[in-house]
Amino acid sequence: MLDGGSGARGFGRFLRESGDTSDVDILLSHTHLDHICGLPFFAPLFDKRRRCRFWGGHTMPEAGIRDALMRSWQAPLMPDMDRAFRATLAFTDFTPGETLVPHPGLEVRTVLLRHPGNAVGYRAEWGGASVCYITDTEHPAAGPDPALVRFAGGTDVLIYDASYTAEEYATRIGWGHSTWEAAAELADAANVRQLVLFHHEPSHDDEAMDAIAAAIAKRRPGSIVSSEGMVLTVAR
Repeated sequence: MLDGGSGARGFGRFLRESGDTSDVDILLSHTHLDHICGLPFFAPLFDKRRRCRFWGGHTMPEAGIRDALMRSWQAPLMPDMDRAFRATLAFTDFTPGETLVPHPGLEVRTVLLRHPGNAVGYRAEWGGASVCYITDTEHPAAGPDPALVRFAGGTDVLIYDASYTAEEYATRIGWGHSTWEAAAELADAANVRQLVLFHHEPSHDDEAMDAIAAAIAKRRPGSIVSSEGMVLTVAR
């Protein structure tokens, strides 16, 4: 599971209703509230049969992921959620650039992103297929970030922070987010199979998102705009 925003509630309900009791690994890009606000409502955390493991690298070496999450689960932000959780919890800190193996056969590479307070991008590889999750990052003025071009090289799916249009970005430099135009440039440079635009600007209404969807489909055919509840199957 990548991050724990509002979608965590629906995903947790799906797992509960399916009867699945597998371990859950939650790979966090960072702990800004929009990426962790769904965790207190994630059903597996209340299931004593489960183990839920949290992974984080954006706080190292100054602090750990456990401390960052605990602060968000306690007063005055929330009741003491740690006492309410029934699953067995584990917390693992890593340094961006390390490769993680949360499950046999599942390799997860990591990279440091350009975001205030830091953030981490992930590349998950399983069964010959790969998915890159690069959220909350700002593209360099000179063009695609060479580190991300290498990181995403040849991936099947690139899920990328495309919060703004290039015009909007001009007044938001330094905020730690990117554009759909920069996403297309990165996808081209990295020879990405499919680009998925993600982390939309909240003020964009359906009309604005439809315009971006049409523009990216024309600029890079096969690219799509993510939407709530979307399911993509990635296989080789």
